[in-house]
Amino acid sequence: MDEEKRLLDGCELPRISTGNFGLDDILGGGFDPERMYLFEGQPGSGKTTLALEFLLEGVRVGEPTLYITLSETEQELRLVAKRHGWSLNGITIFELIPPETTLDPSQELTVLHPAEMELSETTQMIFDRVEALAPARIVLDSLSELRLLAQSPLRYRRQILALKHFFSGRKSTVVLLDDLSSQQNDLQLHSIAHGVVLLEQLAIDYGAQRRRLRVVKMRGIEFKGGFHDFTIRHGGLMVYPRLVAAEHHKEFDSDVVLSGNPELDTLLGGGLERGTNVLLIGAAGVGKSSLALTYAIAAAARNERSVIFAFDEGRGTVSARAKTLGLPLQDGLDKGLIDFQQIDPAEMAPGEFADAVRSSVERADARVVIIDSLNGYLNAMPDERFLILQMHELLSYLSHRGALTILVLAQHGLVGPMDTPLDTRTYLKIVEAGSAGKRAGRSRGSFADRTPSGPAGAAATVSRRRSVRPANAEYNDGACGRPG
Repeated sequence: MDEEKRLLDGCELPRISTGNFGLDDILGGGFDPERMYLFEGQPGSGKTTLALEFLLEGVRVGEPTLYITLSETEQELRLVAKRHGWSLNGITIFELIPPETTLDPSQELTVLHPAEMELSETTQMIFDRVEALAPARIVLDSLSELRLLAQSPLRYRRQILALKHFFSGRKSTVVLLDDLSSQQNDLQLHSIAHGVVLLEQLAIDYGAQRRRLRVVKMRGIEFKGGFHDFTIRHGGLMVYPRLVAAEHHKEFDSDVVLSGNPELDTLLGGGLERGTNVLLIGAAGVGKSSLALTYAIAAAARNERSVIFAFDEGRGTVSARAKTLGLPLQDGLDKGLIDFQQIDPAEMAPGEFADAVRSSVERADARVVIIDSLNGYLNAMPDERFLILQMHELLSYLSHRGALTILVLAQHGLVGPMDTPLDTRTYLKIVEAGSAGKRAGRSRGSFADRTPSGPAGAAATVSRRRSVRPANAEYNDGACGRPG
């Protein structure tokens, strides 16, 4: 038994890439070679595009590849590839669709017409072509035509098993495509395939459709379960693996981040710690966004990178306000130290947003992340049932990477479920000082209330702060809402 196990372990082949970086990430490295896999989804979900990526990866590494099509013509496939900027040179396309001349009854039928030929003949044609080319990667598109020819579930299963046994003896990795056109879930196909990837396209009440995929099964491979958002862009599928914060821990220096405003830094016990997050909350117009900008500008002064994800305001509006307040935001933008990203949430899924944050932190080395505002993020994606949980995971990820995260929230009653993952909450409000309204903050909570007297009437509230005790200091007007 031990000798048999040793031999089996010695025959294990290295994984091969699926041709899609995101799917490889989900699978922890790609497919096991010489196995049969199933991509299933309704028409338009992205199966053909993902299958072409699989074959193009084979061409890139010098493997012979074969695309067997029973539903689309070679011309249609080349048009799809052209619009993605691909060349199908190196991929053999076996078209089992009759040309126009074969529709004439007087002409001899030489290629497959699904309605007129038997399943056994179709299968034999596939066998002959595979034996002649000996491809390492094969795509069969699609199973719906084979299902129609089989006419019965029993015969269909037998033919799929015959295909599996044939391919297994020829060292080929096979991807089958199924458009789910049958009236019932084809679980028997799931039991035959080594792995199953489901692609979905969902229509929502407003905005672009949402696309997502799920690995239903993958024998012998540990993968990231659940749904993963993806989009179809020029160049193929952009898959955004579901964020798991614990997988991205990075050692970092636990120093403090200064805002550039001594009064605010004193109130916060010397500054905000890296790897923490802070919520700036208050009524509209009190100065939350302007206060958040001071952290990005201070980071640029230290030659550190920061990123601002704006859901509500455009770059022009933010730049004009910063200029009015005397904040040198434009200098940081011009030097590339501050990255301003305008988010259109009607066109973006939560997984895509999380990937944008990851890209800024891991590739651009952003040390300060500002999300302005949380209201825009939550309200713009009302159909997402687990948006709060996704935000919690995103904040945990940023904490693991040592980034300071600043969230801006316009207060409308209680904070609600966002209370749990936050390290610091700072409340800002407008108070009356004499006859004029002043923008100010107010400090209360687990530490002492401190609202200074005098005409300025400005103070800050830190209602929740982990590990650092704020100093007993006043926060005067000019430090909050009107930073200078």
